[in-house]
Amino acid sequence: MGCYKYMEELWRHKQSDALRFLMRVRAWEYRQRNNICTVNKPARTDKAHHVGYKAKQGYVVVRAGVRRGGRKRQNHRGMVFGKPKHQGINQLKFERNLRSMAEEKVGHKYTNLRVLNSYWVNQDATMKYYEVICVDPQHTKIRNDPRIQWIVNPVHKHRELRGLTSAGRKGRGLRKKGHRANGIKGGSYRAAWLNRNTMRLKRYR
Repeated sequence: MGCYKYMEELWRHKQSDALRFLMRVRAWEYRQRNNICTVNKPARTDKAHHVGYKAKQGYVVVRAGVRRGGRKRQNHRGMVFGKPKHQGINQLKFERNLRSMAEEKVGHKYTNLRVLNSYWVNQDATMKYYEVICVDPQHTKIRNDPRIQWIVNPVHKHRELRGLTSAGRKGRGLRKKGHRANGIKGGSYRAAWLNRNTMRLKRYR
C-alpha cells in the first residue's frame, strides 16, 4: 500500500488515541486563528488529492469554520406577527449542509478564486472546520493545464453559490443514479416536476 492508503486508514479511526489527541490540539489552534484563513498545505493530504488538489502553483487551500447546529429565526424577542404556521423560532434547520456553507464563506472572501471542492478536517462543540480547495483562474499554470482549465470558463464563476460543487449537489439531492434518479430527471427535482406537470398539446389537434 502507498502512504496515502495508510493515512486514509488512520483518518478512518477518528476515536483512536493518536487522532483524538491530534484533533484536540488542532481544534485549539484553529480557535486561536481567524475563522477563514489560507493554509500552506492541506491538513489531510490524501483527502485533498482525492478531491482534486494538486501541489502546484495556482491551487490555494483555505480553512473555514462554520458554527454548528440549526438556524434560529432572527426575530426580535421571537415575535412573529403572522399566522401560527410561521411562528416557529428555535427548531428550524438550514436547507443546505455546513460544508456548502463553508464553501460559500470562502467564495465570498476570496472572490478572485474559483471553489473546486472541500472536505472536513476537524470539529469541536461549537464549530466545524473544513478545508476548501480553490483555484486561481488567471494563473498561467492553471490555464495551460488541460485537466483543470475547464474551471477558467466564465460559467464556473461562483460555483459554490449555485450548488454546483460536490457538497452543493449533495444538498440538491443529485447524488443518485438509475431508477432512484427518476425524481431528478432533467437536472433537478424542480425540472422533473415541471416536466411532469406541463401540458403539451399538438398544434393541429
